[in-house]
Amino acid sequence: MTRALIAAALLGAAVLAHAQLRTIPADARRGQITHLQEMIVSIDGKTARLAAGAQIRDAANRVVVPAAVPPGSVVKYTVNPAGEVTAVWILTPQEAWRAPAFRPEPVQ
Repeated sequence: MTRALIAAALLGAAVLAHAQLRTIPADARRGQITHLQEMIVSIDGKTARLAAGAQIRDAANRVVVPAAVPPGSVVKYTVNPAGEVTAVWILTPQEAWRAPAFRPEPVQ
């Protein structure tokens, strides 16, 4: 009985740990973001608009509002064909280290 309980607890912990993993698209661009006002951000010094429904995820993968983004955060982000930012992932120090070196890509 005790072994079954321990096995169930470990299985539950494994499922929760797996749920916390996040996948950042390979084509996501890297930059530094700062919130300016409302739905406007600055990425690498260039002004960009957040798309309607854009999600910003912090290093713990929680959705945060634009005003909660620490200025100068290293991020990966995606844009739509109109050039609006559709998704942002604030990188952990480990993710920032593993991410490819910065490639200057315009926000559009």
